[in-house]
Amino acid sequence: MTDAMIDKDIGEPFWSRVRGALEALRPAPRADALTDDLPAMARAIGKRPKPGLRIEQELANGWTSAATRHVSLSLLVVEIDRMQDYLSAYGKPAADDCVASVMQAVADMLPRDSDVCLRWGASTFVVVLPDLPVLMARSSAAKMHDGVRRLGLEHKESHAGTVTVSIGLAVNNPRGAYDRKLFQTALEALKKAQRKGIGRLETIDLRPAQERKRKKAA
Repeated sequence: MTDAMIDKDIGEPFWSRVRGALEALRPAPRADALTDDLPAMARAIGKRPKPGLRIEQELANGWTSAATRHVSLSLLVVEIDRMQDYLSAYGKPAADDCVASVMQAVADMLPRDSDVCLRWGASTFVVVLPDLPVLMARSSAAKMHDGVRRLGLEHKESHAGTVTVSIGLAVNNPRGAYDRKLFQTALEALKKAQRKGIGRLETIDLRPAQERKRKKAA
């Protein structure tokens, strides 16, 4: 044992060259593997999970309520603009406080006491609004925009200078069993808003297409 250790020490330059050659043969780490070193919140931003049970239940209940009363159902998906940049600039504790403040500002602008704001993922919120006319839903979204701006949360990485939100609104006339397409439509509206900039609202109204389909079926 002692002789082997002495031999390795004497030939250390050789072993260094061996280790160097082996290191050169190792494949470079993939970019997506490097994200393991990032904070969990940073990995979550931009990677939208599936809706949780609470959101699914709220959507299903809103759908059933609207279908039973033959009224429309509005769905808002609200997302903090450039949250990844905010996290990088201010750190996780500040980002957590920002998300909590924005969520409260959105909740404060809900049109009815029975309405709730549900968090989805790192910096996104979902609001289900059964039996609320589309104009009132848009008005509520505008109030949410204003409420978040009034917080005055600095965001030096945004050209607005403060934290803002983008909102996607989907509207339909529920019939039959709950259809997850409404949620996907609200996400499409959110993406449209984000493509146009920050602090935007986009609406997708499914009711005209639904009406044409019913007339065609009749």
